[in-house]
Amino acid sequence: MKKITLAILATLAVSAPSVADDELISRPEVQDYIRQTAATHGFSEDYLTSVLQDAQTKNNIITILDRPSTSRPWHEFQANFVNKTRINNGAKFWRNHADLINAIAKQYKVAPEVMLAILGAETNYGTYTGSFRIVDALSTIAFNYPRRAAYFQKELTEFFLLAQAEQQDAASFKGSYAGAMGWPQFMPSSFRKYAQDWDGDGRHDIWNNPGDALASVANYLNQHGWVDQGDTFTAVNMNQDPSQLLADKFNIHYTVDELIAKGVAPIAEINTQQPAVLYALETEPGFTQHFLGFNNFYVITRYNKSTLYATAVLQLADEIKAAYLRGDEPAKPAAKK
Repeated sequence: MKKITLAILATLAVSAPSVADDELISRPEVQDYIRQTAATHGFSEDYLTSVLQDAQTKNNIITILDRPSTSRPWHEFQANFVNKTRINNGAKFWRNHADLINAIAKQYKVAPEVMLAILGAETNYGTYTGSFRIVDALSTIAFNYPRRAAYFQKELTEFFLLAQAEQQDAASFKGSYAGAMGWPQFMPSSFRKYAQDWDGDGRHDIWNNPGDALASVANYLNQHGWVDQGDTFTAVNMNQDPSQLLADKFNIHYTVDELIAKGVAPIAEINTQQPAVLYALETEPGFTQHFLGFNNFYVITRYNKSTLYATAVLQLADEIKAAYLRGDEPAKPAAKK
């Protein structure tokens, strides 16, 4: 699915028409969903009917999903994520919440700059979390977009379960056009698996509570195998055609030694016993550079299945850490004369 910035989506959410889908609950597939979900998870059919009857079909979401999924090259993609604004804001956020961030990093054994970089890449540290009602987004796709219906019906069920667990009105939750929520942009299933209540107040508030948001990201990375102080990625040269190795860039099948035997030529000294995956980025127009991503790189592709995203997060993390240690401050606007 093409990733579109939440700032643009916030505008679309306001400007695009919403349709109160009075006929939604009368559709056979929706009635089946209500009966099965109620029977399986103990909801009353009246409750599910009431929530879905209030849901609004967002036609602009279907328009977004139908747009061609084109990926920008790295030399265009990078600047949107690894830039002074995100770097300096991340460093400032770290200074403002240093004790909290360092405690979470220690608890989950995840680098603090990586937690911050993910929040920076996802929502610019909670600035843009989305303005779609989650029930509208999920029900629109679940019942009006056949290609993704099965997945989004499961996410809709996960959403009902999390609303119940959090003891909140299902209509009160807001997020992205695809139903992703809060500073980390968790889908409901990820929320239920990985969201944390860092301050112990009984809520997993990834919308407003920096501790809960950061701990949730850290827990996600930890549960997916993050290795403290582990390698991330490095540039390499190729001695052979890499096309076969590049065909499966999201799963680690080989060690560095085995990749060397297949034509990978590391530029820097690295541990050749560790597992790695080969991937490519168009670093300049018409020029492709190859890289090895190690375990921690692979973990970030579990968060977002994109080698561009994972590389950007890791570069942003390094820059945030450097700015934090230097004491850089975000640039202040010039005074008006």
